[in-house]
Amino acid sequence: MENTGNNIDPKHIEDPNKPSKPIETDYEKHQEDPGPSPEAVNEYDRNGASKVMKWIIPILVVALLIYWLAFRNA
Repeated sequence: MENTGNNIDPKHIEDPNKPSKPIETDYEKHQEDPGPSPEAVNEYDRNGASKVMKWIIPILVVALLIYWLAFRNA
C-alpha cells in the first residue's frame, strides 16, 4: 500500500543521518520540539520477555529440527 502522506505531522521530521535528540530536561523551553523524557529512556524492563525467549527459541528450533529430520522422508 502506498503512503500518500495525508496523516504525517509536518512538525515531526526525523533525519536518520542526524544523532538522536538528548533527553529532555527543560520541557517549557523546548515545547515546540522536545526530546524524549527521562522516564521513556531509562524505563526499567520489569516484565521483559527476553529471559524467557532466550530459552524458548532454541528449544523450539531444536525440536523442529528433530521433527524435520525424523519425518522428512515419511
